[in-house]
Amino acid sequence: MALLPVDEAIEKIGAAVKPLAAEMVSLEDAAGRRLTADVIAKRTQPPFDASAMDGYAVRAADLSPLPAALKVIGEAPAGRAFEGRLQPGEAVRIFTGGVLPEGADTVVIQEDTERDGNTVRVLEAPAKGRHIRLAGLDFREDATVLAAGTKLGPAELSLAAAAGHVLLEVYRRPRIAFFATGDELVPPGEIPGPSQIIASTGAGLAALIREAGGEPLDLGIARDTRESLLEKAAAAKDADMLVTLGGASVGEHDLVQGVLGEAGLKVGFWKIAMRPGKPLMFGDFAGRPFLGLPGNPVSALVCAELFLTAALARLQGGAARHPALLPARLGAPLGENDTRRDYIRATLEDGPEGPVATALPVQDSSMLSGLARAGCLIVRDPHSPTLDAGASVRVLPLKR
Repeated sequence: MALLPVDEAIEKIGAAVKPLAAEMVSLEDAAGRRLTADVIAKRTQPPFDASAMDGYAVRAADLSPLPAALKVIGEAPAGRAFEGRLQPGEAVRIFTGGVLPEGADTVVIQEDTERDGNTVRVLEAPAKGRHIRLAGLDFREDATVLAAGTKLGPAELSLAAAAGHVLLEVYRRPRIAFFATGDELVPPGEIPGPSQIIASTGAGLAALIREAGGEPLDLGIARDTRESLLEKAAAAKDADMLVTLGGASVGEHDLVQGVLGEAGLKVGFWKIAMRPGKPLMFGDFAGRPFLGLPGNPVSALVCAELFLTAALARLQGGAARHPALLPARLGAPLGENDTRRDYIRATLEDGPEGPVATALPVQDSSMLSGLARAGCLIVRDPHSPTLDAGASVRVLPLKR
């Protein structure tokens, strides 16, 4: 069976996974979510002509010749408008955000004035209309301020609030159920037996799911029996996606594909042309996406970074894409690559000509210490030639 290229696998995930239903949530709960509908402004911002500076609201016609002496007839702080109309030779003390008084057409900043009682002398004249934010400068009522599909961050949420919204229609957070497989595993906190190890990947996977906008549901460990696997899979019935850790290879104790196949698993693809993470599986289980991650911790987390995040993005109305790669220079030489795309754990440091990525000396897919030290993955396509230190490479940053 030919190994599937990474980009093609992500493309297949994007085609198979469908966005979840919409729900209305508060602004406080909308961070990181994607809009399912346009956000239409309920008001105009700013709703009036406002001062952009502290100073004096004046008529530009009164500023020639300089210095110009004007009578101060009141003030307009933010939140309290001056009641009245500005007449020739008059000025109103105004503050940033204050409503421009009727009759005024310019604001003189206070640094360009001298005040003596109720008289202000204007020393420098700005152009007519200067330092004024016109009504509707930001947006007007009924304008589309955010388009459907927009991911909501600090700026977007502030804009929605300014436009008069307290609730937003967004895609529901995906519930991602996962379990590890293997008689050799014990949960964190338990003392492993002579032939056992701690099931460590679940903690990292849950963190990745949360960072990508999902809600993790850790179902624990399935033993290497048909009954245990089916029991764990059944516990995921209310989840939006099922993920397994391990058991997706070809050994006699790798039971996931066979046992879950009996229960309705339809495999879309299996085995990826990448290192680490070759034995990855994707398909449909009981009408929801299924992802079978490798058992080795590093392989599992690297694959999750690529394929699970792609599925999570699609479930939330986004596009399934390979994570963005950044340019860097090698801190040490690299040998030629073989037929699989390589994701090499590396440190990432600032250099005089930009980021410098240096591959860790040992790349074993069981070594979580190396992955924790790594600031990036150096991404090398199949058959990449030998590279010297200083050569240009592409990296996938890991530290968020």
